[in-house]
Amino acid sequence: MKAIICKQFGLPDTLVFEETPNLQAGNGQVVISVKAAGVNFPDTLIIQNKYQFKPELPFSPGCECAGIVKHTGNGVTRVKPGDAVVVLTTYGAFAEEILAKETECIPLADGVDFKHAAAFTLTYGTSYYALENRAALKPRETLLVLGAAGGVGSAAIELGKVMGAQVIACASSDEKLAACKQLGADFLVNYETEDFRERIKQITNDRGVNVVYDAVGGKYAEPAVRSMSWNGRYLVVGFAAGEIPKIPLNLALLKGCALVGVFWGAFMRKEPAEAAKNHAQLIDWLATGKLKPLIGAEYPLAHAARALNDLMERKSKGKVVLLT
Repeated sequence: MKAIICKQFGLPDTLVFEETPNLQAGNGQVVISVKAAGVNFPDTLIIQNKYQFKPELPFSPGCECAGIVKHTGNGVTRVKPGDAVVVLTTYGAFAEEILAKETECIPLADGVDFKHAAAFTLTYGTSYYALENRAALKPRETLLVLGAAGGVGSAAIELGKVMGAQVIACASSDEKLAACKQLGADFLVNYETEDFRERIKQITNDRGVNVVYDAVGGKYAEPAVRSMSWNGRYLVVGFAAGEIPKIPLNLALLKGCALVGVFWGAFMRKEPAEAAKNHAQLIDWLATGKLKPLIGAEYPLAHAARALNDLMERKSKGKVVLLT
């Protein structure tokens, strides 16, 4: 089989695309023929040895994919050869085959294609955990999404609307904001060309926003905190801008707001029953058409480095997908 291989830690252009041995399933393991793989921000970190999980070299990056079960090891009962599944793991998805634990395989709902399935699990899982479990977002509350055209940001827009919120989408270009509008955003803010705080004041009639969803970090984090309402919740999701902001803690006191961490991977491990409940709700919304992942770009597997560079340079809208 062919796979994208990280042989040395570094930027995407150091990755290689080469032939590797076919995989064999051990006890409790499953080999999946990958049809599509989602490209996510953690993939850009793990190849640089900057992620929480640090695999030994060499390895194939990629933490989510969709495909067909090829064969199973002893003791596997939940899936069988021929089943369509989604796989959520730490690495290994940027390949024609992936070896996964049985517990990492989720049956694919009828009517959902591989491409959209591969673009769904991590971004929507993260965003729903953030909005439902961490922010307790309520109908008619105002949700502000920073980096709204990205993978998790676009998921947050859709989920915010499904959950009954008023959504303010913030992005760095009018082109990206047009995509946010298509996803259902009620208000659009170009934080590169507009006065960010004044625009939020206008939209909310100076009341501020109830929930901020921030997967970007950087220079707009503090202005977003200053734009919060009383009892607001600021969701710390990630730092795509590269800079981890330093928020003056007196703002939390003066605003009466909460700074809330969002670590979906840890939630999956520590609260599996609640995570399964979240996933069931998301699958229902996906299967009934209430959610449809925005796929901004598709690349063949061999072009994984380009896909990762697009993500790092924040060129993409929605989710980037690799096709095998």
